Amino acid sequence: MTTCVPDLGALERVAEELEGRPMSQFRTVREPAAELERQARELGADELAQRAVLLRAAVLLRLGRTGEGGQLAHQVCSWAEEHESPYVQARAHRELSIFYRAVGDFSEGLTHAVQGVSLLAEDVPGDVRARHLLSLSVALEEGGSYEDGERRAREALALAATAGDIELTLLVLNNMAYSAFELDDEPAARALVQQMREIGARNEHRFGANEVDTMARVALMGNGYEAVEELLGPVLADQVLANESDAIAECLLTLALARRQNGRFDKAQEALDAARTLCADRELAAVNARVREEQAALYAANGLFAQAYEEHRAFHNEATALHSAQRDARARAMQAVFEANEARRATEHFRELSHRDALTGLYNRRYVNERVPALLADAAARSRPISLAIVDLDHFKRVNDTFSHSTGDTVLQHIAELLMEAADGPAIAARMGGEEFLLVYPGVDAPEAVQRCERLRLRIRAHGWEPFTGALPVTTSVGVTTAPEGRGTFTVLLAQADRNLYAAKRSGRDRVMADVCVTAASE
Repeated sequence: MTTCVPDLGALERVAEELEGRPMSQFRTVREPAAELERQARELGADELAQRAVLLRAAVLLRLGRTGEGGQLAHQVCSWAEEHESPYVQARAHRELSIFYRAVGDFSEGLTHAVQGVSLLAEDVPGDVRARHLLSLSVALEEGGSYEDGERRAREALALAATAGDIELTLLVLNNMAYSAFELDDEPAARALVQQMREIGARNEHRFGANEVDTMARVALMGNGYEAVEELLGPVLADQVLANESDAIAECLLTLALARRQNGRFDKAQEALDAARTLCADRELAAVNARVREEQAALYAANGLFAQAYEEHRAFHNEATALHSAQRDARARAMQAVFEANEARRATEHFRELSHRDALTGLYNRRYVNERVPALLADAAARSRPISLAIVDLDHFKRVNDTFSHSTGDTVLQHIAELLMEAADGPAIAARMGGEEFLLVYPGVDAPEAVQRCERLRLRIRAHGWEPFTGALPVTTSVGVTTAPEGRGTFTVLLAQADRNLYAAKRSGRDRVMADVCVTAASE
């Protein structure tokens, strides 16, 4: 009897297909991913097996099994970091961003979303980068950074369109349109919905329940009751596709709201009744609480104030119970993750936190002190160069004094994003304290290090600072040093980079100075 040995190249292609499968088909990924993991482990292809585990984690997170999905994503992220696999690490950070947002830790969700983008190599397919940028966009907006979120969404949109990924393009547009709706920006919301319609018509795309609900809410902004009815009427006839369990119930709730505002109270009650039945069948507690809230409003519109009062009390009680249940669910999800990693003495989450600056998400001095000596030893063993650069903001005190420390924090966070972009591949970006940062470039010689730092300097100067600092510019001085064959201690190299930094400042600031090379500021 002949045993069929799986081919590594074929398994790689399977992994790529599963990772690129449309998000609406996420339920179809789980079983093939489990089989991929089994075959990869038979071949000893550890990285491929970890990619398969991460695919399973993604399915679990999207099914609402948050604790299990987060646990697997943490395990994969730990493996990828230990084995220096940036692609797997980037994908794991994206799933961890989804996990932390699901449990209500939006700050940690943003940190992982940023890492999910910064660790991607330049040559990854456009649709892969677009998905990571979309996750970053959502995390930014959930954290209140709407402008930055929109900027990342537009980057994702351009990449998805170039890749010809219609579903992803429409998903980005749908997110942008809903954000515009929440910000009460009707012109922008309508323009984005129009784009969705045009793309859908060209590609004979059948819009799903989430997309239809967004379109209906945007139509409602201008009291377009007939348009809402046209869009959502088919929901009652089960003619709308839904990938999420609560999507149809959300549509019915929007339909009820529109009908109430249009004075069609009987029809509004019909939609509410259908939503309530669906919530009971699918155990949609969050939507059901909002159904009660809308029911109270409908009673009031009909002049039934006693019933409205009782319904509002019921809504309040359900909402309170829901919040309590959500807190318990978040606690259970976090506990599942922490218990899974307890054998490692501390969870990777806390280990990561100990190495990260809380404000910027960059590595901190502790991480640098632990990691850079090892990089120097490796460079010396291989006779390879390694470069260090100290980046210091010019006259940063003016920002805090002129505006506020909150504005200063915002500037530092934007600087951190630009530093992460500059620290591609094995490079490291860290905040050393205050407005001083460090870049470490393993394998990079002096001329290339100067070029990279010069590009960063110009990028920082050209960044759109006006919304934060008005006419006050934000510039940097940079001191660069290189150990050509990795020789030297971290302390010595840091001192030399610091001397070059102060030479740059004495020469007029907004410039890069290295051991043998000075790049002056452009006029």
